Amino acid sequence: MAASCTLTVPALFAASSSSSSTSARRYRRFGVVAMASAGQKVYAPGVAVSEGNGGLPKISLKSPHGSEAEIYLFGACVTSWKVPSGKDLLFVRPDAVFNGQKPISGGIPHCFPQFGPGPMQQHGFARNVNWSITDSEVTEGDPTVTLELKDDSYSRSMWDFSFQALYKVVLHSTSLSTTLKIINTDDKPFSFNSALHTYFSASIAGVSVKGLKGSKTLNKDPDPKNPLEGKEERDEVTFPGFVDCVYLGAPSELTLDNGLGDKIVISNTNWSDAVLWNPHLQMEACYKDFVCVENAKIETVQLGPKESWVAEQKIELV
Repeated sequence: MAASCTLTVPALFAASSSSSSTSARRYRRFGVVAMASAGQKVYAPGVAVSEGNGGLPKISLKSPHGSEAEIYLFGACVTSWKVPSGKDLLFVRPDAVFNGQKPISGGIPHCFPQFGPGPMQQHGFARNVNWSITDSEVTEGDPTVTLELKDDSYSRSMWDFSFQALYKVVLHSTSLSTTLKIINTDDKPFSFNSALHTYFSASIAGVSVKGLKGSKTLNKDPDPKNPLEGKEERDEVTFPGFVDCVYLGAPSELTLDNGLGDKIVISNTNWSDAVLWNPHLQMEACYKDFVCVENAKIETVQLGPKESWVAEQKIELV
């Protein structure tokens, strides 16, 4: 069973005496909890915490433009992003469990401080522990929440360093932005890898990704343990079968056609690499319904004491 690296749920829902301020253009509320009519705990207009699947705490973001998003504190996992039409552009696998014991399979899970297999559990521990809410605000009508993860005995059993991770999620009318900041709070340096393992709803037969031509590739098909090095020569990458490929030095903007009539621009700052994945017949029940297009940092990041690393992602319907 996964340990919690943050506040317990009762502590999360407890009100504080922090002050709040409002203006016509900006609203910020630090830890102040108000009761909504449905019994939800509201942090700022358009930001609410309620009980989600499996009884896990879930943050709901609602924009006045009609867009919505949901984020579970377990793993700081964004599980839903609905545009004003009501269409959800993210995908959660039908085998996903919400029991607080294993990562949520779908949405936007975190890979930190390790990407893929290695000395600790697959993709690290950040997707397998509870985060806490540190801030919420509304700017120009866009609801925003910031989550935090810090080290504890569970994380140190795998990765013996003191750190702080801050994850800011902003919901716009037709886009969702995230900012991940990793801070070394230890007195010694550490290194890590990271990625956002984003699952998009798709009709895989019609999916294509543009923008990767010229990137160096590490193709994990057919042997994941011995990736084949190469160079992407295609203008559009398609998914006729199993795909698991890392793109090193990927451009800062990719365009996904999800095969469902939607085009999504995936842009980033400081996520230097990308990963494309579809398991094909390894997940026969659902592989036709999603594709993973991931912003990643495959090259190891080195941080000295008090240093930080920041990466931003924006996914936008165009």
